[in-house]
Amino acid sequence: MKDTKPNVIALASDHAGFSKKQVIKKYLEEKNIPYEDLGSYSEESVDYPVYAHKMGNAIESGEYKIGITFCGSGQGISIAANKHQGVRSGVCWNTDIAKLAREHNNANVCAIPSRFISDEEAIAIVDVFLNTDFEGGRHARRVDQIPVHE
Repeated sequence: MKDTKPNVIALASDHAGFSKKQVIKKYLEEKNIPYEDLGSYSEESVDYPVYAHKMGNAIESGEYKIGITFCGSGQGISIAANKHQGVRSGVCWNTDIAKLAREHNNANVCAIPSRFISDEEAIAIVDVFLNTDFEGGRHARRVDQIPVHE
C-alpha cells in the first residue's frame, strides 16, 4: 500500500512549465506548504504525458489529494491528467477560473498555462485554488457524473 500524503501538494511539469513550477515551489516554501516535485527537473525537452500520468496515478491512488501541473498552454498536461478517473484537472488562467474550478467542479488538479501568465498571476491562481473549497450541493450531483462507469 502506498504511503499517503494528503496535505502535500503534488507538482508536475514538462520543460515549458519548469520555470513557473520553480516560482510556485518558492511560494509554497514561503507559506510552509509541503509539496513533492514529481518532475520534470529541468528545461530539457520532455514529453508532458509522462509527468501528467505520474501525477494522475498519484492522485488517483490517493497518495496526494491536490496537484498543480505546468506546461506551455496548460492544455496538454491537463488533457493527459484527465485520462485518470480520479483526476479533475482544470486549466486555470486567472483567479476567477481557479475559484470556479474548485467551487463548482471540485477540481483536484490546477493546470497552469506557463507561457501565458506572469509569475504573479501564477502565484495568485495557486493561492486561490488551494484556499477555495468545493461548494457541494447541486455541483456534487454533477461532479458525481464525471467518471465513466462501465
